[in-house]
Amino acid sequence: MWFILSLVTIMFWGGSDLFSKMGSKPTDKYSHWKIVIAVGTVMGLHATFELLTGTEFHPIDFIKYSPAIIFYVSSMILGYVGLRYIMLSVSSPICNSSGAVACILCLIFLRQMPDILSWIGIVLVCVGVVGLAFIEKKYDDEVHELASRPENKKFKSGFIAVFFPIFYCLLDGMGTFADALLLDKGYVNEDSANIAYEYTFFILAVIAFIYIYVIKREKPDRKWDTPKWLGACCETAGQFAYIYAIGDNPTVAAPMISAYCVFSVILSRIFLKEKLRAKHYLIICTVFLGIIMMGISEGLAE
Repeated sequence: MWFILSLVTIMFWGGSDLFSKMGSKPTDKYSHWKIVIAVGTVMGLHATFELLTGTEFHPIDFIKYSPAIIFYVSSMILGYVGLRYIMLSVSSPICNSSGAVACILCLIFLRQMPDILSWIGIVLVCVGVVGLAFIEKKYDDEVHELASRPENKKFKSGFIAVFFPIFYCLLDGMGTFADALLLDKGYVNEDSANIAYEYTFFILAVIAFIYIYVIKREKPDRKWDTPKWLGACCETAGQFAYIYAIGDNPTVAAPMISAYCVFSVILSRIFLKEKLRAKHYLIICTVFLGIIMMGISEGLAE
């Protein structure tokens, strides 16, 4: 079941990535908090629906699941900030090599050893994700165009280009490992963990809303805000599937789910009319081959 859930996560998070990029206005310094407002609101509504339909949850679950929440929320906000610098951080797919980080941690601390087909799949996916990052960094001409504009001189900093993907990768990888550890050891179940995470985001959304629209008196912008809400819906749906996939098989699911960045690249080429190069197709085929290997492995296991 983890394989199907991972595919669902990949599709929805690919959509979330696309819509969040579309809704990130480069000149809006509050853009990332506006995304948090959208994501937190949708997640809060979903968590409330879960409670009303009988899902068991206790306030202590916030504390039990707090290690994963801290890592995840930090990486998410960092990622949303990075979207404003997307033309300098075109190597952002490297963020999603966090799946490899989580896989290594699971192997070391949880002693969860995949079979040979899963190993092949993990290697192919990780190679594809990292390879995509380097290809994007090398060939995206928009990076140079953005950096050459006088109003965007601050984007020239190489530190900015490196900071976001690396730290997102590390934080998200540790969050995934904390997720796997807490779920695998039974400290908290998937339903309770998801509700705790979604309500945490909702609390942040309320704080951000008060700060931006009450204190700073910002005005809503339908053109930029609509994609944020579409991305929030995709993010919430992906998170719901993700928590069960990680709870079932974290060692293999984590690197597989990291391939959603490849799916987001495909979507961006379709909807943003960007062209795919031959090397992109090679990377995409490599990742999908890895996913197929993982699917065959699960089928044989069942």
